[in-house]
Amino acid sequence: MARSLNKVQLIGNLTRDPELRYTGKGTAVATFTVATNRQWKTDSGDSRDDAEFHRCVAWDKLAEICSQLLGKGKKVFVEGRLQTRKWEDKEGQTRYTTEIVVSEMLLLDGSGGDYQGESSGDDFEIPDDFESEDKEDESKPKKATEKTSKKKKDEEDDEEIPF
Repeated sequence: MARSLNKVQLIGNLTRDPELRYTGKGTAVATFTVATNRQWKTDSGDSRDDAEFHRCVAWDKLAEICSQLLGKGKKVFVEGRLQTRKWEDKEGQTRYTTEIVVSEMLLLDGSGGDYQGESSGDDFEIPDDFESEDKEDESKPKKATEKTSKKKKDEEDDEEIPF
C-alpha cells in the first residue's frame, strides 16, 4: 500500500475571535479563521496582494486554549490535517466544508496572551460565503470521540504513576 500524508502548516492572522462551543457530550470545539496573504509583481511591475481564508477547528483542551489565547488580528501558527465534511443546510441542500483540524497551535505574537482587542494592522474583508455555516453540526464521529476519550484516560492514568 502506498503511503499518504495529510498535513497542513499555516502562519497567518486570525480574522475574528475564536468561537468556543461544546457538543452534547461536553467536548469543547473552537472554530476560527486564519488569513494568509501573498504578494507578487505583475509583468508590468505592479505589486499585487492576495489573501486566502482557512477554516480551522480545534477539539478538547486545545479548543479551550485557543479560545483563551487567540483573538482577532493575532499572528498564529497552526498545524493539522485537511478534512472535508458534508452537511445539510436549513433548506435541505447538501453543502461541503473543507477545514483544518488543528493538532498544534503556537501563538506568534509576543504579547504573552494579554490581548486587548487590538489588530496587528491587517484588516481582512472576509467573503460573505465564508462565515460560520452550520451551528447544528457540532459532533465528531463516535469512533474519533471514543479514541480521544480513551487517549485522555490513558494519559491521566500515566500521570498517577509515581515513577
